[in-house]
Amino acid sequence: MSDFTIEKQLPYYEQFYQSIKRMIFEGKFKPGERIIENQLAKEFGVSKTPVREAIRLLEKDGLVVMDEKSRIIVYEPTLKDVEEIYFCRMALESFAVGLTTQIATEANIEEIEEILLKTEQAINDSLDANSIITLNEQFHSLIIQYTQNRRLQKQLNDLKSLMYFFRILNFQGENRAEIILKQHRHIFSYIKKREEEQASSAMMEHLKLDLEHLTNVLTNSADTTKP
Repeated sequence: MSDFTIEKQLPYYEQFYQSIKRMIFEGKFKPGERIIENQLAKEFGVSKTPVREAIRLLEKDGLVVMDEKSRIIVYEPTLKDVEEIYFCRMALESFAVGLTTQIATEANIEEIEEILLKTEQAINDSLDANSIITLNEQFHSLIIQYTQNRRLQKQLNDLKSLMYFFRILNFQGENRAEIILKQHRHIFSYIKKREEEQASSAMMEHLKLDLEHLTNVLTNSADTTKP
């Protein structure tokens, strides 16, 4: 637990929430692993109250669940979960990119392009996977932000933690960074030309390919864990 540091400007429960979430994303807490509040409180040297509140936020995000014995377990994705969330993303993000293509300012479009350039540079510099995943997330986030549709943003924000969790899994495989960047560039080419229907179709295809790849990752993972 040495990664945890106290920051006075944030409430303790918020710091625990961010720290435990990062541990889940980095694989320090594995899917299906039990999280024990008392143990965490003891290791962090605090009372159980802020840890319990952090766990409540993680449960709201969907990153931890309560099992049938009321134990706190790190979320373990199922194919059904992945399909449901990706179907939501396909519907919402294909609409979002079409809307952004119509109304984004030239400065907005330049900012999206800048993210793609940073992603390419990160790949060329062989930066760690988390840095590239974060840039991939920013590409999608900017498209959603520039719709100027708060309700659409809220719908996707509610899925944000699980979407990031899936992005980490989706990054497994050969040349995934390059493949995803190529697809993002394809989407962006239509945004830049203000071709909203083509942008929407390209986003839909990108997410379908992501879903297909992630399904293979989870299926292969399940096969390797079978006795």
